[in-house]
Amino acid sequence: MSTMASGSPEQRRKAPVGPIQRRWYTVAEVAEMLGYGPTKVRMMCISGDLRSLKDGGSRRILPAWVDEYVAMRAAEAEADWP
Repeated sequence: MSTMASGSPEQRRKAPVGPIQRRWYTVAEVAEMLGYGPTKVRMMCISGDLRSLKDGGSRRILPAWVDEYVAMRAAEAEADWP
């Protein structure tokens, strides 16, 4: 069984390619989504409150990690609710 992609090299070159879907958010994008400043989001990443990946000089944040943070904050708020 071959692990190579099916089709000839010519067919693979001509295969339609769809748009690349973004998989990461920047600190600025997450800050805008959450209504925070970029500095606060950076500090949340550094402290580990918000998961992130250091990519060169930038931080990248998966959409699922933003969802985790929001869910965590919502759970904390519900626990504190009288």
